[in-house]
Amino acid sequence: MLKDLVIRNRSYRRFDESKKINREELLELIDLARLSPSASNLQPLRYLLSYSEDNNQLIFSTLAWARYLPNWEGPSSGERPTAYIVMLGDKNITDNFGVDAGIAAQSILLGANENGWGGCIFGNVAKNKLRNYFNIPTQYEILYVLALGYPVEKVQIEEIGVDGSIKYWRDEKQVHHVPKRNLSDLIIS
Repeated sequence: MLKDLVIRNRSYRRFDESKKINREELLELIDLARLSPSASNLQPLRYLLSYSEDNNQLIFSTLAWARYLPNWEGPSSGERPTAYIVMLGDKNITDNFGVDAGIAAQSILLGANENGWGGCIFGNVAKNKLRNYFNIPTQYEILYVLALGYPVEKVQIEEIGVDGSIKYWRDEKQVHHVPKRNLSDLIIS
């Protein structure tokens, strides 16, 4: 059921680094993005794929890992992603990538989840550093980085507490808690 897939599709930040994701598997995810809707059917998104340890380490160094966990600098060795997808917008096609990147990222992560993988979308990226590492031409705007792997953490959805905080947090067992607003709070009538 789609709702179950959406519930399982959390932002995972810790992975089993011994389990690899290869190029062919990444291409299957990009194919899901390719088949997804695109504003005016312009299809301006392009992708840089990373599945080697050296390239993964370069990308890892450009990411800010968890805003609400200020004392955590990201996963330790052995728990880092085994693949990344750098999502790019081709400015020769359009300067406005609108909703395309979000739709494609969700399609990719749902496909990853269906395969037993997890992922996280990063918007907080040292983009100039990333561009220089991979010689990404300026015609491509760096939109997001998707980190992928086999998750080793439990992520639990819960209702927002009486304090109203939407900040995710980890308990003493390293369970990652994600508060969500009530459905009734989202509907304006």
